Amino acid sequence: MKKSLISITALLCILLLAACGNDDSGAGDNEGESKSIKFGATVGPYSDMVTKALAPLLEEKGYEVENQEFTDYVQPNNALSRGDIDANLFQHTIYLEAFAEENEMDLSSVIAVPTAPMGLYSNTFANTDEIAEGSTIAIANDPTNLSRTLLMLQDQGLITISEEVDPLKASIKDIVENPKNLEFVEVEAGQLPRLVDSEDAAAVPGNFALAADMDLLDALALEEMPDNYRNVVAVNTDDLDAQFAKDIKEVIESDEFEQIIDEEFQGFGKPGWMTEE
Repeated sequence: MKKSLISITALLCILLLAACGNDDSGAGDNEGESKSIKFGATVGPYSDMVTKALAPLLEEKGYEVENQEFTDYVQPNNALSRGDIDANLFQHTIYLEAFAEENEMDLSSVIAVPTAPMGLYSNTFANTDEIAEGSTIAIANDPTNLSRTLLMLQDQGLITISEEVDPLKASIKDIVENPKNLEFVEVEAGQLPRLVDSEDAAAVPGNFALAADMDLLDALALEEMPDNYRNVVAVNTDDLDAQFAKDIKEVIESDEFEQIIDEEFQGFGKPGWMTEE
């Protein structure tokens, strides 16, 4: 009887030890953190960036990577805040901060990534010098894209914005010089790609250009994008120091990631940290 009790006790100990040693929870090697990452990204170039660049490099670090695609700019942050996904990639810093404040979410940027810039496209002119007196240019009517458009046109010497206004908040009324008397047609940003055919030129945000199968390198000019308009990988603030967030940052800062960007995402503007020598 005693031998039987000893045998049963020994067997239970072995089973408990085996259970502890074969935890399938996805824990990391040392810190007990998950070795899986679920991204959220909008359909298009940033979902492609997850699957073509981030996922392969993170898988080399031992992660299982899943990417959930979204078709709007609200649900990716809602899903992140709820914990349905671990990170998302679709928005720039200004949008992230405004959305998080408005919706009382605690979200933070991990790092900025190369981003499709706004471009000035035309089927009428071959370069910006050819843009003629009185030409019509289609531009976005939302404040964020409008200010970016005006900055791009100013960089090309086509207009001058008042120095008294924050250039990131500039509107049509803040144009103080328009030497070619350009006429501006304000429409929703999503309509801009098709206006390349009907207007003399159109300033098209990068995401809408790519969605319309336009080549970024066909633009007469591409914006010099401020870094706070570049898209970022975002996580819940509590996860900023988590190992998976550190590994995402490390992967994006790698030479291998930049090589994939150069090969697969031509025309994307690189953030300042990537171009600094």
